[in-house]
Amino acid sequence: MSNSSGIPRDPLDPDSSGAGEPVEDERGFFSETMPRKNALKKSTPLKDANGAEAHYHGHRERLRAKFRDLGDTALADYELLELLLFRLIPRRDTKPIAKTLIDRFGSLAAVLGAPIHLLQEVKGVGEAVATDIKLIAAVGHRSLKSGITGKKLLSSWSAVIEYCHAAMAYETKEQFRILFLDKRNQLIADEVQQRGTVDHTPVYPREVVKRALELSATAIILVHNHPSGDPTPSRADIDMTHTIINTAKPLGISVHDHIIIGKEGHASLKGLRLI
Repeated sequence: MSNSSGIPRDPLDPDSSGAGEPVEDERGFFSETMPRKNALKKSTPLKDANGAEAHYHGHRERLRAKFRDLGDTALADYELLELLLFRLIPRRDTKPIAKTLIDRFGSLAAVLGAPIHLLQEVKGVGEAVATDIKLIAAVGHRSLKSGITGKKLLSSWSAVIEYCHAAMAYETKEQFRILFLDKRNQLIADEVQQRGTVDHTPVYPREVVKRALELSATAIILVHNHPSGDPTPSRADIDMTHTIINTAKPLGISVHDHIIIGKEGHASLKGLRLI
């Protein structure tokens, strides 16, 4: 799109329209324009739509100072989320949005795990901000995964659970994940083999074993989530696990555990002595 001067319009720059047109990306609508000659210094207080100093400017600086001086433990979950939203929506009071997100989804972890379309149901959160929230969640997941890569998983069990919980606990549909291990019990691959419905995922034991052989894995850890939040294993979960164990064992592949992830925690079939 171009303005009347023929210069292409920048959708992230509210000044580039030349006619005060609304900008679809809510970050651009509320953000400051790019620095130009004679631009005001960064310390200049934010202004609202009427040119008056934004009432939340001092609050933002105090919250940043609190985080800088005391660390994240000094902040409530909604305050951490608010700090994040400062960057995503620079010219808007983000405290109400942060509180609404926490109230809507129940926790900070649940906000980061929420699907983009549900995040957008919260007033003040558009597609761009929802996508950025999911990007930050993905960075967190990747960071947790790097913490278990190259390590002996059986001696890093808490890190394995933390990673699986972050990756799967807030999924709205069941997914069946497999961690493939080498003879030293180090992670070879982490794959989501199947995705299902809200209460069922089709699992094919022969496909599980076939993939383990392709990767030269000598052991696997099965993981799946319960979108209901309750990680208690069902009879079908137990039976399916035993079928995979019986299929894999003759080929020299061990099933170390089957972990079920829920919002309320996790269940280990081995820990429950079900395998």
